[in-house]
Amino acid sequence: MKITLASNSQIRKQLMTSAGVSFDAVSSPFDEEALKRRLLSENESSEAISLALAKGKAEAVAKKTDGLVIGSDQVLNFKGNLLSKPTDLEHARAQLKDLRNQDHQLLSAVAIYEGPDCIWSHVGVVTLTMHDFSDSYLEEYLQRNWNSIRSSVGGYKLEEEGVRLFSKIDGDYFTVLGMPLMEVLKVLAQRGTIRS
Repeated sequence: MKITLASNSQIRKQLMTSAGVSFDAVSSPFDEEALKRRLLSENESSEAISLALAKGKAEAVAKKTDGLVIGSDQVLNFKGNLLSKPTDLEHARAQLKDLRNQDHQLLSAVAIYEGPDCIWSHVGVVTLTMHDFSDSYLEEYLQRNWNSIRSSVGGYKLEEEGVRLFSKIDGDYFTVLGMPLMEVLKVLAQRGTIRS
């Protein structure tokens, strides 16, 4: 059965490719920012928001294609607040200073649609602890990595130099990268869509 990834995220495409899964990638036309604003105004939980975003992405693409459509989205919860992708260097600096020497949670939701129906969904949660890095290191980090991290929630990528900001990670590495890959592969194998 055809698999479509409702995302143009390079890391999500790389995860699927590295796992040996054949798929098409299509950018979802879904307006995630509008939904996120509405759900935040309704005081929805981080888990509910991440799942709604993943479902919205998958559902929008599923209307235009056949087979299975996989949508995934990630949010960062820090002390009950959702952090967004940094808008500029100052914003990234402020976020990272807030996160320094603290715990936060990354929630990666995934939803699989077949036609108009969501046939499976899951939210993976990882707790990450940043160490007490120096202001001077933070400035060097931002200067070296801004072009890459400007598109990352929280202002870091764990698969790059961002790993040096952390002292502890509790949870699944793939979930940190933006998709609970092990759970997705299990579902695809159970359905006979991929061999296991």
